[in-house]
Amino acid sequence: MEIAPHVHHIPGTIANLYLLVEPAGVTLIDAGLAGSEKKIFAYLAKLGRAPRDLKRILITHADGDHVGALSALQRATGARVYASAIEARAIRAGHMSRELTPTGWQKIALTIGSPLIKKMFAARPASVDEIVNGDQILPMGGGMRVLDTRGHTPGHLSYFAPAVGVLFVGDSLVSEGTRLRGSRGMNNWDQPLADQAVRTQAMLAPKIVCAGHGAVIRDAADKFPK
Repeated sequence: MEIAPHVHHIPGTIANLYLLVEPAGVTLIDAGLAGSEKKIFAYLAKLGRAPRDLKRILITHADGDHVGALSALQRATGARVYASAIEARAIRAGHMSRELTPTGWQKIALTIGSPLIKKMFAARPASVDEIVNGDQILPMGGGMRVLDTRGHTPGHLSYFAPAVGVLFVGDSLVSEGTRLRGSRGMNNWDQPLADQAVRTQAMLAPKIVCAGHGAVIRDAADKFPK
C-alpha cells in the first residue's frame, strides 16, 4: 500500500516493513521475521520490481522481528545494510543488542513459551555494510536524516524523510489506534532515554509516522504522547 509518494507499507507482517521506491533503486526499512523475504519479494513483483532492485536496507534495531530475514535478503539481493555500531555488532553475532528485563508473570510466560519464542524471533548472523550515526544524511528519500533514538535498545535508530514528512520510528514509538505512545516495558534498555527519543521525534512534527507495530499514523504532529 502506498502511504506517501514513493513510500509503501508491506502488509501482513508482524513487524511493519516499509519501502522507498525510487528510480535509482528500492530501499527497505527493517527486514522482518525470518521468512519475511517472501512477502517482500511478492510486493516488489506487484510493483514490477525484481529482488535485485532492492539496493539498501536500513535497520532500526537488531530484534529478531526486525532483522530475522536480513541474511536471506542479503543473499538474494546483494543489498547494502545500514545500522548503528551497537546494533551492527548484535546483527553480526545473530542476537539482540540487550537483554530483556521481564518481571512477575512475564518471566513465567517467557519461560513457558521460550522454545517457540526463540524459534520465531531467531535471526541468523548477517553483515552490515555501513555504520550510520544520528544526524547523518543518507541519499535516499530526498535526503534521509538518521536519528539517534536509543532507549528501546542501546543503538536504536529512526529515519526521517523531510521531503515527504515521513518518519520511520522502528520500536521507539508504537501506534495504538489513532495515536502514538512511547516504548516501555521489559523490551526497553533504558526508559529515560526511550522517553527522550519520543520528545526528540515529536519536535520534527512529521506528517506521517511509520512505526514498527500498529497502524500508520497520519497527521501525526499532534498525536505524540504529551
